[in-house]
Amino acid sequence: MVNVNAVEILLVEDQPHDVELTLRALRQHNLANNVLVVNDGAQALDFVFARGEFGHRDPENGPKVILLDLKLPKVDGLEVLRQVKGHPRTKVIPVVVLTSSREEQDIVESYELGVNSYLVKPVDFDKFIESVSELGFYWLLCNEPPRLPGEG
Repeated sequence: MVNVNAVEILLVEDQPHDVELTLRALRQHNLANNVLVVNDGAQALDFVFARGEFGHRDPENGPKVILLDLKLPKVDGLEVLRQVKGHPRTKVIPVVVLTSSREEQDIVESYELGVNSYLVKPVDFDKFIESVSELGFYWLLCNEPPRLPGEG
């Protein structure tokens, strides 16, 4: 069980195969220690805003990055992105859309809502592993985020 107050990556993905591939890619580069997987947009919002089943967690301890699929049950990824980027406390959390959608409308709307990066899932396994590893490395180890409100 992941300590919800120490989550570095929030993976929002409803396809078990894509979850496993993403976790495998992160594990290969020792980036999977503090990953929380949620399977729908409602769960993602509950985690980010510390409500529902995640109401006990400290809302000031957000993830370092959110990997977000767009095609999700309950609440779609664009609405998750809209709410995360629309709140003063969470808008600085980097969000990477990791999706199979190449639809121009999804890409444009994601950037209009403030996505930090938009990555189309490669069909090729090795390219998928490489892409996820690189984005995990960049957002966790290279990127210098601003301090979140409430951090020391």
